[in-house]
Amino acid sequence: MNFVAPQSTDVLLTEAENENLYLKLIEQINKDFNLANEGIDFPLSTKPHELKVQLHEKIYRLIQYKFAEYLNLLYIIDVPEDQIKKLDGSDIVELSEQVSFLILKREWMKVWFRNKF
Repeated sequence: MNFVAPQSTDVLLTEAENENLYLKLIEQINKDFNLANEGIDFPLSTKPHELKVQLHEKIYRLIQYKFAEYLNLLYIIDVPEDQIKKLDGSDIVELSEQVSFLILKREWMKVWFRNKF
């Protein structure tokens, strides 16, 4: 059984819901953000659209105001550095949206593997 990375945030969140792993995904995000001392604490009642928007806002603020903490977060979540380097940093709104997707993708991979094997 191979992990196939979703191509968008919406596909990823739908997949997580369909596999009944959405709550595990929220728990994983909360856990890793807390490890990075950037507590985000999404309630388990958070809807997928809210998760997407709030995560995007959080990453945007980190890039803007707390860059060292942002880098630490990426390290703790284990987002591949080469994927981050490929992104265009000229538009911070766009960048934070793309980084949010990379974070969700990495967290989803962790949850998916933990529940399959």
